[in-house]
Amino acid sequence: MGSAVSRIAAANSQEALEHFESLLKFETDCWDVHHALTNGLQDFVLVDVRGESLFEQGHVDGAINIPHPRLNEKRLAEFPEGTLFVVYCAGPHCNGTEKAAIRLAKLGRPVKKMIGGVTGWLDEGFELKSALDVCKKRIA
Repeated sequence: MGSAVSRIAAANSQEALEHFESLLKFETDCWDVHHALTNGLQDFVLVDVRGESLFEQGHVDGAINIPHPRLNEKRLAEFPEGTLFVVYCAGPHCNGTEKAAIRLAKLGRPVKKMIGGVTGWLDEGFELKSALDVCKKRIA
């Protein structure tokens, strides 16, 4: 009698490899996004899919705000067809990223989820930018 962890046998190594490699087709993490943003390697559009008021309170610097219900062909017309979109929301407790990813995929757009969202971003020790920060820069 083993633990609940080992009660169901782990996948064989080949199955595990295929599974975990496949996950990376669908998601990225906060660290990789931060590295791209801070090193001039941003080859994607980072989209905060939360509502406008939450975006204004704090978002990843470099992200644009398109709440997931507003993701449509008209809103995406300014982006070339092959543009990779990376979506995030509040965190693991929020399924806005999945809703956004579904919309983007239905529109034929490449999409990945930034796992962790805002919660993960802050957990990594990264800062958020707010509308207040923008106002402070304008006044200075």
